[in-house]
Amino acid sequence: MRVYVPATLPMLRRLIADGLLEPLGGTAFALTPALREAYASGDAEELEYVAMRDAARASLRLLAIELAGDQPAWPRRVVIAADVERVRARPDLDYAVVRVAGPVGVNEVAAVHIDDPEAEYAVRQAAAAIDTADLGDPDAEFVLGEAEDFELAWYDPSELPFLLELLDL
Repeated sequence: MRVYVPATLPMLRRLIADGLLEPLGGTAFALTPALREAYASGDAEELEYVAMRDAARASLRLLAIELAGDQPAWPRRVVIAADVERVRARPDLDYAVVRVAGPVGVNEVAAVHIDDPEAEYAVRQAAAAIDTADLGDPDAEFVLGEAEDFELAWYDPSELPFLLELLDL
């Protein structure tokens, strides 16, 4: 099953260095039966895009933690698309949420999606507002929308070492 794992650039660096990435809490997003039922229309590609967008929003939560820390952090959302078999749907959490049993191997990665530099300001603002938006604040939700207006760039797994080198990570 194709899953979308929320991540950050340091997590991506660990995936490349170690060959494995343990999704935080085993949480990822996918085109699940519950997600399909939640939409009256939409083909598989459109619904997978919904799952990827959910993972990108979850990436903001991970970034909020990194940006609040004392280490420098890159304000870019990262979503790792991987094909794994050890997946269990979690409709009790949300339509697209799945739990991945165990780490994701670099050989399972199909693509990686990362924000371009132009999105950094909006992503930094969104990471700071994510908790408030979750509590229903419309102004914070607007801030999240500003970041979500930026599309994530697509990278082939073979490009990742070079990309991380260019980013000096």
